[in-house]
Amino acid sequence: MTLLPHIEHRVTIRNFTGEPVVQKSLDAILEAARLSPSAKNRQPWRFVVIQDSEVLRQIQDAAYNEPHVSSAPVLIAACTTNVDYRMPNGQVSYPIDIATAVAFMMIQAEEEKLGSSIVTTFDETLVKEILSVPHSMRVVMLLALGHPEHRPLRPPRRAADQIVSYNHW
Repeated sequence: MTLLPHIEHRVTIRNFTGEPVVQKSLDAILEAARLSPSAKNRQPWRFVVIQDSEVLRQIQDAAYNEPHVSSAPVLIAACTTNVDYRMPNGQVSYPIDIATAVAFMMIQAEEEKLGSSIVTTFDETLVKEILSVPHSMRVVMLLALGHPEHRPLRPPRRAADQIVSYNHW
């Protein structure tokens, strides 16, 4: 298994061809989320897969008209089912758990030769209404998926010695 090349190759894709995502690829991406780790193995997630063009357009409106929201053939709303759970240090765990699951989906999307883009700026109340998400749950982020229209160059990353310290800061 060689995972690092997928991580090195991955860039945010905001322009999609419109070609449908095959169900087998979508299933593999959702399986990656299902298998992702979570605090205390609570698995506090539910994923709403949106493929209907009218619903995508409504979500685009709720996402302040981000064009890639409705141009992607698939949008996944990553929701938490456990808003109130706190770790022993008092922090809520769902933002980390959901972000981890979405990261696993993005890496699997690379394996499937698909592009992805996280969307975190949206009117959550409106998205919940559009998708009939229960009031007690949160829509944490959206993930746009599709075939890349083009693959931009990867932005430069800082060198490891600029971000890593051993044993102390």
